[in-house]
Amino acid sequence: MPIRLKGKVYNTAVRPAMMYGTECWAVKKQHEQRMHTNEMKMLRWAAGVTRLDKVRNEYIRGKNLKLLPSWIRCRMRWYGHVMRWYGHVMRRDENNAVKKALAIPDKKKGGGLPYATWWTTVANDLERAQLVKQTF
Repeated sequence: MPIRLKGKVYNTAVRPAMMYGTECWAVKKQHEQRMHTNEMKMLRWAAGVTRLDKVRNEYIRGKNLKLLPSWIRCRMRWYGHVMRWYGHVMRRDENNAVKKALAIPDKKKGGGLPYATWWTTVANDLERAQLVKQTF
């Protein structure tokens, strides 16, 4: 299979499958790094390159497959991605199971930093977009 065709298959099938559901969870740096690592593994496999060949990631993305740099990281941090799911949940009626589950208060924990939750991600994104948060 030609390398350009592999790049097109990756864009249309693999990327959406990897990104499916990311708007529903609070993205941490650990998640971001794992997605980036998996993306590069797929691209190296498609290009027929191993890590032992010591080929840079930028070269694999640009020269071989003609892809944008670090697309998955940008897409996971894009606040519109989470806002789309937030709007979808807010438009549901009050008896919906997802809406009821999101209304359950967070569990408390001991000292230290609080857990990163989906609601904190939504609150940060709303603040960045200068919008008002709707409550249940």
